Amino acid sequence: MSKVIRRGIGTGVALLLIGLLLAPAAFGQDSGEDKKVIYTLGSDNDVDSMNPFIGVEAPAYFMYGLNYDSLIGYSQEDLSPVPRLAESWETSEDGKAWTFNIRQGMKWSDGEDLDANDVAYTYQRVLDEKQGCCIDYISLIDNIEVPDDYTVVMTTRKPTTQLLQGFPYILPEHVWSKISEKEAKTFENYPDPVTSGPFHLSEWQKGQFFTMEANPDYYAGAPKIDAITYRVFNNEDAAVQALKAGELDFIDGLSANAFTTLQNQEGIGTHEANIPSFDEIGMNTGADDVIPDSDGHPALKDPIVRQAMSHAVDKEVVADRVLRGYGTVGETIVPPFSAAYHYEPPEEDVYEFDLDLANQMLEDAGYVDTDDDGVREMPGGGRPLEFRYYTRSEDNGTSKTAQFVSSWFEDIGIATNVEALTDTKLTNVIFEGNYDIFHWGWFPDPDPDFILSIFTCSQRPPGGIWSDSFYCDEEYDQMYAEQKTVADAEERATIVKEMQKQIYEAAPYIVLYYDANLQAYSTNWTGFKTQPAGDGDLLSGYGTYTFLSLEQKSASASNSGTARGIPAGLWIAIVVGLVAIALVVMFVRRRVGEEDRA
Repeated sequence: MSKVIRRGIGTGVALLLIGLLLAPAAFGQDSGEDKKVIYTLGSDNDVDSMNPFIGVEAPAYFMYGLNYDSLIGYSQEDLSPVPRLAESWETSEDGKAWTFNIRQGMKWSDGEDLDANDVAYTYQRVLDEKQGCCIDYISLIDNIEVPDDYTVVMTTRKPTTQLLQGFPYILPEHVWSKISEKEAKTFENYPDPVTSGPFHLSEWQKGQFFTMEANPDYYAGAPKIDAITYRVFNNEDAAVQALKAGELDFIDGLSANAFTTLQNQEGIGTHEANIPSFDEIGMNTGADDVIPDSDGHPALKDPIVRQAMSHAVDKEVVADRVLRGYGTVGETIVPPFSAAYHYEPPEEDVYEFDLDLANQMLEDAGYVDTDDDGVREMPGGGRPLEFRYYTRSEDNGTSKTAQFVSSWFEDIGIATNVEALTDTKLTNVIFEGNYDIFHWGWFPDPDPDFILSIFTCSQRPPGGIWSDSFYCDEEYDQMYAEQKTVADAEERATIVKEMQKQIYEAAPYIVLYYDANLQAYSTNWTGFKTQPAGDGDLLSGYGTYTFLSLEQKSASASNSGTARGIPAGLWIAIVVGLVAIALVVMFVRRRVGEEDRA
């Protein structure tokens, strides 16, 4: 609330109103600026970084995929490899030498040429500095050559097909070569990022929105819309109300409750997208092995404790109460979406919900409640089994799940202190190793390599960044390296399934469920291309297909306007009026109080 002097409208306010009335004529509202066709998305999850080397959150990768191209892409129909920056490629008979033929005539957003040198630079930097999400996809590269401006030859140490994945994003050498390895770890890449994709990041207000303008010179054709605005909401309900009011065109990642309320609403469509997603309870299995100052509970280093905890979670109840039918019970880390590689444990090996068995396992392993307070202690009467349990403040489903899980853990003598953290804070405590258990989720790639890589020893901090369980096993690492070099899909699948079996038995994760991406959208738009075809993601989660084809059905019902939703002339008029107010206030030397921030 603000304290104000109530003395009529005042001279300053009068000037503001005059400015607003004059805005259409004085500032050219009919110039076309207010007629931009803007597609507006909403989410309660924010971008963590505009820097592709350090971003973690899904919204950041949504933005990267529209601003930057990769060498290879994923087809819209079935996610098979398709040309992107590389219009074609060949491989040698031994499967080690890969020649990529780069498209000609491409430009960066600052007008500089985009060519093979940028490709080679990006790949080499990822290899040298081990930065970004994609190091494990290209880790077998031994040498990179650029015979000419439109040819890149990559030679690998062993035969592999890993180079046909849609990563990494190609960055401009003339910009990033001026940024040191140390600077790259904190570089914001904003304002004025140099981009190559179908859209260009033009404005970003962290915690509020970002806007991307269409690239009219994009090699695959200019988008049919002028811009995309991604708005961040404090909560899901606010985003849902904005969609109902026509202020938004699209929301995804909806909870089951919100999704249900939007079904059968006039002017709103809903879609249950099949995606490679799962939620898990992750455990700190030994951060202190690599981070001396970390403080994970030592009991979680014992696989028997983790296995007993797995038996103490009724996944059917969690899936039913949280997902409400929009998903299935999960077991292993490669979702059924990647059907050829998904491992489903046999019935006799499944961690069935069994509190009696869980209690007996802990009892037999020496975790006994010696002081009758309901909480077991470490063998020998040591530290109580009391765990910090972190949930996500951006996802109410994690807190709802915690209500059930904490109760079940209590039934087996494990106490939990539940606390909701922002995604940024949770990322930090995991990276520092200062946690016990947490609830988060993954949206893996169609290929299982990345999600398998997060359990390798090399991905533990401080050298790696993606391990959030600190799991490390030499045999697992050997299998991970082997599956990279197997060209036969069935042979590789056998190895990948064995890796999943090992992770399942070791239980650094309790995989809770495989969830659908629940999406809702204004029916005033057409051009959606699901990926994969059929029940896939409406916005093409691994491509730009939808955003290149989106069109309005009728301009009158659209979210047209400037990227901020208010014509530029109107903003200028508002500023003029506000300046006038400030001058009047200064002139009469009146105080209008201070903003109450309580």
